Parts: sequence; structure tokens; C-alpha cells
Amino acid sequence: MTDVRAAVADLLAAGRSVAVATVVRTWSSAPRRPGAAMLVDDRGQVVGSLSGGCVEGTVYELALDVLREGGARLEHFGVSDADAFAVGLTCGGEMDVLIRRFTPADLGPVAAVDRAVLDRTPVATATVVTGWADAGVVTVTEGAVTGSTGSPGLDRAVVAAARASLRAGTTGLVRLSTGDQDADVEVFVECVLPPPRMIVFGAVDFSAALARLAVASGFHVTVCDARAVFTTPERFPEAHEVVVDWPHRYLARTDVDERTVLCVLTHDAKFDVPLLEVALRGPAAYVGAMGSRRTHEDRLRALREAGVTDGELSRLRSPIGLDLGARTPEETAVSILAEVVAVRRGGSGRPLRATTGSIHRPDPATFPATTLPASPSPSPSPRLCPVPG
Repeated sequence: MTDVRAAVADLLAAGRSVAVATVVRTWSSAPRRPGAAMLVDDRGQVVGSLSGGCVEGTVYELALDVLREGGARLEHFGVSDADAFAVGLTCGGEMDVLIRRFTPADLGPVAAVDRAVLDRTPVATATVVTGWADAGVVTVTEGAVTGSTGSPGLDRAVVAAARASLRAGTTGLVRLSTGDQDADVEVFVECVLPPPRMIVFGAVDFSAALARLAVASGFHVTVCDARAVFTTPERFPEAHEVVVDWPHRYLARTDVDERTVLCVLTHDAKFDVPLLEVALRGPAAYVGAMGSRRTHEDRLRALREAGVTDGELSRLRSPIGLDLGARTPEETAVSILAEVVAVRRGGSGRPLRATTGSIHRPDPATFPATTLPASPSPSPSPRLCPVPG
């Protein structure tokens, strides 16, 4: 969604109009979650996608209609059983898609979301989908509300639903009742969270490869090492931050939450042991450490001697990564990120052909369902954080 959101803001600021198609509800094996979006601008250019190719052609034509006529449309797409060439989701899923026109007059709510994202503030947008004509978009944070549906009663219900979605980190349709009318209304609430952090410890080639993949996967990436000569923005151009500090000291003072990923690639006991003492006692969703099996056993022994409990040690993923037979830094980065994704999405790490049941599954609470990728490509220059004086 990041590229779509950035394109909307840029085009509206330039005085252009766009139509945005957003997945608001899915069933069965739909390939994308609610919140996936595709933009069509007033010159017919496209940014983003909805289904990996199943419905984009039809949505494109509908978006052009919305650009010409205004308003909004809610369309349902399902399985193409009767006609193999009909529009539908051949994967067997179904989805509802909301198509809306945005003009330069709508720049305010879009800019409000952008400001919140830059400030790493969780923000939700609420759009009435059915049951209330001509309702506006409402943008909600825990401390502020921008925009209105046009009805005070509906506004109160929408703001309450948006804040509940923010606390849960969820995106989707909610049904609301208000005192202003008899019929319920459906509201699409999109929760945009700051990207989860990945902190990579160790200024090594493996860290550079992992930083590249992690940024592309939506993480806000920090690389930290105590050795200033190796820990430079030039060596880690994709990272958002490059920090020169002792790893355990930096980890103790930085923000870590239940969505944070910690990858310890220093492979040096004088860094690893004090760092893992802090990491394993904190709330991070994932703590992994690089090293051979012998290194792992030596590290466990040192951590136990330092007072780390068996329960805390059970959180450690070491040797880090999945068994892919990786050798190069890039292959090793794939292995590490694959394990992170498996933890994030509740996957088994097994080949799909060896599994049964649904391929797509609900996301665990530690990694909320809708998150905003770290930054549009290309990534900004990393910020160098020197050792505090």
C-alpha cells in the first residue's frame, strides 16, 4: 500500500485526480488481504495491484468510470465457474473491492495519514461503504480526528470503531448502528501501523544482505555495531539507521515492542552474551543468533552462567534461519528472513506441497495484520547514530 499512498499524495498535490480500488473484504483463498490497493490516475497510469492479475483488468475499467463520473462503487469478485474466461478469482477466493475517486480537495485527509506515518504514529482511516450516502473519510489517531461522515452520531461510532481497530492492529469492515437512521452502515477501517523494527547486530556482509531484504519486506531496519570503522552508512545504504554503540547498551535504551525482530550476527561472545541477556528478557517477537552448533552450545552455557533461565533461552532461535542450504550472504539473508516470516505469519517452514489446508492464514497478534512498509523505494539515506558521549 505504501507506493499507492505515496502516489495518491503526490498526484493530489500536483492538482491531479485518481481512483483508488481497495480490497475491503475477502473470503476463502483470496490472494490479498483487506487493505491491498490499486491506483488509476487521470492519465490511465496504474500503481499497485489487488489480486496478482485475476481482476485487475476489470477493476481498471471500473476505475476509469469512477474517475469520469465521481462517487464510489463497491464490486464483488468471485470464482469463475461457469465461464473459464469470465472475470473472477481462479484461485477460488472472493473479494469485495471499493473504488473511490480522490480529487485535490481530498488532499487534507491523505496528508494527515502521511504526517502520522512519518511520525511513526498509528493511524486509521474510516470510509463508509454501504448504508450512508456521500459520507466523507475520517482519519483517526489516539489523540486526534480529521474529517467527518457528515453525521455527528455516525462520527462518534466511526471514531470508536477506528480506535478499537488501532488498539487491535486490524483492518477490515465493521458494521455500525447509529441513532440517526434505522439501517446499519458498513465502514471500512484501515489501520496503518508504523513498520515493525528489525535491529541487526553486527556490521558484516550478512547484515548488509539482510538489511536489503528486510527493507523490501516492510521493516524499519537498524544496523548496530561497536566498531565505528565498519559501521558506516556507505556499507549499509539500505538501512534506515546505522548505530555505532555496544549492542547490549543500544538495545537497552532503544524502543523494542512485540513486533520487533532482533538478529544477532556479531558471532562474537563478548558482544553476543550481554546482548542476548537483554534481548531474551525483553518483549521482542523474534530473537535469532548466528553461529555454528558448537558456538550455540557455548553461548547457551555462557548465558546460563549469566543467569538467563531456560524459559528465556527457549525464545532463542539459534542457529538462526531455516535449513535452505544457504552459503552466501544473500542466501543466508533469505534463510533468516524466511524464518522471520514463518514466525510472523504462523507458518511451518515446510514445503507447501507437504502441507494441507489453507495456504493463507490469520496473522498472529505479535505482528498485526496490516502494517505499512518501511519506505517507498528508493530507501532514504540511513541516519548515522554515533556512540553517545
